[in-house]
Amino acid sequence: DIGYTHRRSVHLGSDVAAHESMPGVHRVAALLQRWLLGTHHGAIQPKQLDSYLDEFVFRFNRRTSKSRGLLFYRLLQRSILTSPITYKDVIKK
Repeated sequence: DIGYTHRRSVHLGSDVAAHESMPGVHRVAALLQRWLLGTHHGAIQPKQLDSYLDEFVFRFNRRTSKSRGLLFYRLLQRSILTSPITYKDVIKK
């Protein structure tokens, strides 16, 4: 148990604003919006939205990581320890 409890609530028609009752969700949504406008200057394509969200989640989850500088080193280690993959293997269904 990590201490989180699920509390179901309906906000439609509520007197309490959503940003007051769910500040964490509001903060992440605001960060996402600021990141999209700042990094991509708002020029995002709906077809690519999943990719943008994947990148945002990756960056958000690693924001407090102590070993961000080791990312390339770890990638290099993995590439050396992994056996080669042929083009046939990549295109095989």
